[in-house]
Amino acid sequence: MATPGSRPGPASGSHLLRDVLAGAAARPDLHRGVLSSGTADQLAALTARAAQTPSACIQFVEGDRLRLYGSWGVSADWDAINDTTLDGSLGGMVVSSGGAVIVDDATADDRVPPGLVRQHGGAYLGYPVHDRLGHVLGVCCAYDLRPREWSPEQISAVAEAAAVATLLIGEQLARYELEQQHRFLDAVLESLHDGVTACDADGQVVFANERMRRLWADDPDGTGELGLVRALRGEQVRDEPLTRPGRVRRNRHYLMDAQPILGPDGRVVGAVQAVQDVTRQRRAERFRSCELAVTTALAEAPSIEAAGPRVLAAVVATLDWVHAELWLVDAPAEVIRAVARWSTPGWPTGITVPDELAYGQGLAGRAWQVDKPLWIRDVGRPQSLISPDTAAERLHTALAIPVHDGTGTIGVLTVFADAVEDPEDELVALMSGIGAHLGQFVERRRVEDLQRQLVRSKNEYLALIGHELRTPLTSISAYTELLSEADEATLVREGPRLIAVVERNALQLREIINELLELSALDAGHADVRRTPMDLAEVVRDVVDRTRVAIGQAPVVIDTDLPGELIVPGDRDRLRHIVENLLGSAIRYSPDGGHVEVRLRRTARAAELAVSDAAADVPRIEREQLFTGLYRTSRGHDRALPGSGLGLTLSRAVVERHHGSIELTGDETGTTVLVRLPLDVR
Repeated sequence: MATPGSRPGPASGSHLLRDVLAGAAARPDLHRGVLSSGTADQLAALTARAAQTPSACIQFVEGDRLRLYGSWGVSADWDAINDTTLDGSLGGMVVSSGGAVIVDDATADDRVPPGLVRQHGGAYLGYPVHDRLGHVLGVCCAYDLRPREWSPEQISAVAEAAAVATLLIGEQLARYELEQQHRFLDAVLESLHDGVTACDADGQVVFANERMRRLWADDPDGTGELGLVRALRGEQVRDEPLTRPGRVRRNRHYLMDAQPILGPDGRVVGAVQAVQDVTRQRRAERFRSCELAVTTALAEAPSIEAAGPRVLAAVVATLDWVHAELWLVDAPAEVIRAVARWSTPGWPTGITVPDELAYGQGLAGRAWQVDKPLWIRDVGRPQSLISPDTAAERLHTALAIPVHDGTGTIGVLTVFADAVEDPEDELVALMSGIGAHLGQFVERRRVEDLQRQLVRSKNEYLALIGHELRTPLTSISAYTELLSEADEATLVREGPRLIAVVERNALQLREIINELLELSALDAGHADVRRTPMDLAEVVRDVVDRTRVAIGQAPVVIDTDLPGELIVPGDRDRLRHIVENLLGSAIRYSPDGGHVEVRLRRTARAAELAVSDAAADVPRIEREQLFTGLYRTSRGHDRALPGSGLGLTLSRAVVERHHGSIELTGDETGTTVLVRLPLDVR
């Protein structure tokens, strides 16, 4: 029997494939199947023939065990070593030594552990199978049931078989690792938010990730091969901006990188391109710019009407849309009025915008009614809330945003695009923020106006005490003194006239005091305004009849246009006083031979009372001052019905307590005071 020995090899323990693929998250059985069972069986058969033995096998290391992967010979012979531990097996000796283990007679070799081989005897010749780094992966061995002396040729044959196994396994492991790397790379590229594509030297696209394919679908002509062509010419492209129209005509913004792929000899063998979609970032920047522009416009404007065009211009430019409108609510008249509009410069077709819309009518009226944002995907479709005249102007998507202040909806902001756009929460949020800015601006201006009015009121009340009360008191005092100094004949002759003057000034003084107390009570909220159904037409008709009698032969004609009946919820006495004040003021300011017109009509959800005189128009700068009390325009004339100067101020206070409005309008033919009172109780 030959002396047992071992061939030299690396002194290392067992090495798994995961040691080779460090960091690749391999499982302990990763190498199972790398060398297929059929190939392993064929290699075992070649080993058995070359070693001239009846049996041979291929074993792989898995953890602390050896598993059988290929065999040649009687299968029953291999059942015992199909799954063995490294400790206590001849294969384990090969793995632990890293070299050959040669046993001529198992029963006579002390190295052979107890078991089937030692019990029945026989010969064993095993060589380690290495990977390309020299780590032991397994064992290639030949076995004979009878003791024998292994010849140098047989030993060389098994060693060569182990070397062949090493080469075969190395090749397949390299292929496996390459496939794994490809899979990792593909997974990384597919997960990128950037579009990546590569081509060969001929410009033929050989790879495109999912993001790039989506970009192609959105813009098939714009982002595909532009960077690749330049990179194939040897050009390096870095962060180059690219703007292309999107699927629905909205511009998309990209940053493009591209570079050539060089072969070992330095020649260009291909190119790679990466495209990053920065549309959202660019839009976010433009949104911030829009908010800044809106804030600046509001900070520099005296009124919402003055700020409107600049606000709309900023909105249109930010959204890349074509048209915007700002509407303000006239609640007593139940209409919403267009106060500003803006179209993209160069827009080829003018857009028809009505001056006003009723409650619930059109896009602005509906947004006012439902009090929430409305997104119309295409205004050209039937029942889109947009009139056919407007929709025919090549407008498509529309967005309406209600504008609120502390009291409720005060207006609507509408914007239009010339392309069909799907709803965007981000865009609605931006527009809602701008609407909030507008509402805060109106609220702030209202507070500032109230502060100014309070200051004016204080000054006016002081002026009232110092002037208006003094005037009748002076007359009363003077005429009383005349009466006290007159003799009997003078009293008989002039007494009635002097007493009439005293009485008239006393009445005027009482009227001023009463109106002052009434105005103070209304301002403080202490006045009891009873709003019950009443016939406003009857009240107006009665006041007109009484006034005609009062003015007698005065050269002023009162014309009326009144309905038979118009029921409104209101305080009958206070509304009567308003009509008396307005009619008396119109008569005082009308020139001789002039006509005073009194018109009452029902419109939508409000009653409109218009009292017009024939005097020259009140300058715009004076119109608002007339409602502040004690202000008399330079056009005034004394007439049969003297006034206290508080008529319009008191009228506004009463109308506002009725949730209505009062305004002064006019032209060169005369001036009109227009009162609107809601027809429903609020």
